[in-house]
Amino acid sequence: MSAYPAAATALFAAGDGSGAGHGWLAAFTHPYFLHAFLAGSAIALAAGLTGYFLVLRAQVFTGDALSHVAFTGALAALAGGYDLRLGLFVATIAVALLIGGIGRKGRADDVVIGSVFAWILGLGAFFLTLYTTSRSAGNGGAGVNVLFGSIFGLSWSQALTAALVAAGISLAMLAIARPLLFASVDEAVAAARGVPVRLLGLVFLVLVGACAAEATQAVGSLLLLGLLAAPAGAATRLTDRPLRGLALSAGLGLGEMWAGLALSYAVPTLPPSFGIMAAATAVYGLTFLKDAGRGGAPAGGEVPSYPTS
Repeated sequence: MSAYPAAATALFAAGDGSGAGHGWLAAFTHPYFLHAFLAGSAIALAAGLTGYFLVLRAQVFTGDALSHVAFTGALAALAGGYDLRLGLFVATIAVALLIGGIGRKGRADDVVIGSVFAWILGLGAFFLTLYTTSRSAGNGGAGVNVLFGSIFGLSWSQALTAALVAAGISLAMLAIARPLLFASVDEAVAAARGVPVRLLGLVFLVLVGACAAEATQAVGSLLLLGLLAAPAGAATRLTDRPLRGLALSAGLGLGEMWAGLALSYAVPTLPPSFGIMAAATAVYGLTFLKDAGRGGAPAGGEVPSYPTS
């Protein structure tokens, strides 16, 4: 399946074939790229902020589970004849609350996530069969878009909605960042100081679920975990100061999104989701080179002691 809508393919065919046009600014004259840039920038910021706390709280497995939930929810909506975004948000937020509610103090453990994971995969297989046998003739590419993303196929209204939702997630994350950081670093002391640890954990998981639903449109459910984990993982390796790491994670996510879109624009045969993940993986890999001369210690010369439970 092509990474571009028909209109974008026609634009490249009419040009010199390089995808570069008359300079990088020419990319913003194409509506599909402008839409992708708008939605992708907001999604990358939201993913960077939520992803940092996923890494800090040792809940990356939660992001992996929600990526499969996103696929299942979207297929359930499609099989029922509804907008796939409805299924994305309802499923990811509901399962995020379920995971947090079953887990300890709003922080799910691996056993809870694994159990939900297996159940969701079974439902996904069911809805995939139902969708492909009953409705795929009318929209055969929708399932593939959910798996691999369709950021270059967003309309203006879809891009604007994605940007607004992602901006709301980012603002909410910034609003709870300090108490959530306190609860993540020292849960017992935070609870003793009156911080609503369980409520914060549930709110955080709701925001992760909403971010997962929105980010699925950019990179697809299969690659969603990379967008949540790679910038945050790189940030934690570059600094052991949490607030600086939070800002760095958001900045890296934004830069990697831009680099991926630019790469896919320059080489039209590369899907944008591949470009974004290639940039994210490359940046994370480079952090190991930075540590090589220091005997493997993270930035600052000390190994940070983040909580693991």
